[in-house]
Parts: sequence; structure tokens; C-alpha cells
Amino acid sequence: MTRTFETKPAVRSQVPLLISLVSPSGAGKTYSALRLATGIQRVVGGDISVLDTEARRALHYADRFKFHHTEFAAPFGPLDYLAGIEHCIKQGAKTVVIDSASHEHEGPGGVLEMHEREIERMVKEWSTTREKVQLGAWAKPKQERRRLINALLQIPCNFILCFRAKEKLKIEKGKDPQELGWMPIAGDEWIYEMTLQCLLMPGAQGIPNWTPEGDGAKKIVKLPEQFKALLLGEKHAGKPLSEDIGQALALWAAGDAAAVSGADFALAIEAVSGAESTDALKKVAAGLRAKAWDDAQKAQIAAAIDARKAELGGKAA
Repeated sequence: MTRTFETKPAVRSQVPLLISLVSPSGAGKTYSALRLATGIQRVVGGDISVLDTEARRALHYADRFKFHHTEFAAPFGPLDYLAGIEHCIKQGAKTVVIDSASHEHEGPGGVLEMHEREIERMVKEWSTTREKVQLGAWAKPKQERRRLINALLQIPCNFILCFRAKEKLKIEKGKDPQELGWMPIAGDEWIYEMTLQCLLMPGAQGIPNWTPEGDGAKKIVKLPEQFKALLLGEKHAGKPLSEDIGQALALWAAGDAAAVSGADFALAIEAVSGAESTDALKKVAAGLRAKAWDDAQKAQIAAAIDARKAELGGKAA
């Protein structure tokens, strides 16, 4: 059978955002994640949901942000994370914050413990040594992690993953230890799938470091070309991650449909998010509805209006 193919002009369509925030404790991961999520919500609508492995720490910000909260206790295997994520989406989430994703790697029931259990099982069943099964014992945990990552890539939802970080050293026999810098407590697979990966240094208060010291830290920072003007430009360089940045990222992710009337559309979303009262929002909404947006833009504007209305706690605009 001869396969057939179709070639057409490339058009960027709606894509989900996968953003990771990597930092040690106290650098502003959770707060920054909620700021970004609030900005994304302005564009995509829906609920923000936090999948919380950190002993309900996200609730510290319940008076500052509007979100749904799901407490997530051990075990922390990849498929447990997937079940938690699917639960959040069924509840109406279009943006999910996972805080912390590091438990999937080193938490109780996480990938490292799964690997150890597989070693013990294989040694017993095959009457062999640990050394001989070390590599093979990674098959099951890695397979389940891949299933989790593949699911996130397919689900029409935006994700912000918070990873704990620690300073790492490279140790080689006969050489001085090499400082690799702050790196995520996570499997390497995660880095490659992120749309954007931010490193927050100790005490950063939400300000990302795009040029860290250490070869390891340099490799985990991910700032694609399409986001450099946004994050390195005068407006946001050297400043904390914010709702406006989340909103801009979501507009990019909305695809080329959002680029029609580009500047006008961006201004429309800004006008909605900048409305300071329900009366002001009603006036903005009335003006925008009179303009000739395409269907995708209308849906995004409506979602932004609903999100801002919810923030203001008012009636329908």
C-alpha cells in the first residue's frame, strides 16, 4: 500500500503551555506559579487548580489568588500524578499547577523508590546480584513516567510544574569536584518537554535567572527564541514573573488565530484584564463585542471577560 501525504502552509494552532519553575525553598515558586496561572486564565478562561504535594502549602496564598485546591499525598508514582491531574481537569481546570513535581522523582512511591523495588524483585526472582539488574530495573518506572509525560503533551490544558532544586557537583576520579549549579530534583526527561523552564535562585522573590553559573544550571534553563523579547525586554527583564507574562505566554500559545489583528487583539485582552470594576468591565465588554473578531478571538475574549469578572467578584459583564 502506497502512503499519501498532504502538505499545506504552516500555521501555528492552539498549543498547551508546559512551564516549569525550578528553585530551592523560599525563592518564590508557588507564588510565581499562581501569578503566571492567573495571567494564563485571562486568556483561556476555566479554573486554576493546584495539585499540592507540599502539605497544603499552596493554601497560604488562598487570600491572594482564586484557585481550586487538591491535596495530594503519597504514593507519588507517575500514574498517581496522572490520576490527580485527570481529576483536576474533570473539575473544570484549564490551568493546572503541580507543586511539587519533584515528589514524582524522589518522594515516597516515586520513581527512585519504584526502581529500588524493581531491583529487589528481580534479584529475588532471578537469583542474581543487584549490579546485574540495576539497568533493567529502570524499565517499569521509566515507562510509567513516559506515560505521564505523553499524557500531559496530549491533554488540552496548560501546566505549570514546580520543581525543587539542589546544588549538584560532578565528581570524577582524580579531579577536583565541579560545581554544576542549582538543578531540578527530577528526571532528565522533563526538561526536554517544557515550553519554558525558569530557574529561581535562593531569595530570588520570583525573578528568574536566565544566565546562571554552573554547566548543569545553564543546561536546564530553557528560554526559546519566541519568548526572549518578552522576558528579556525592558518591561520584564530583572522583574518577577507576573500575571502579564502569563497572559502574554497564553496569547502566544493561542496560535495564529490570535495574531489576526495582532496588536488590536492584545490591546483588547489588556483592556479586559485592566478593568478595575464590574461597571468598567461591562463598558469594555460592550465595546469589544462590537468589533469584527474571528471565532477563535471571540472565544478568547469571552474567556478573558469571564476570568476578570470572577476576579472582581461581580455579575456578568
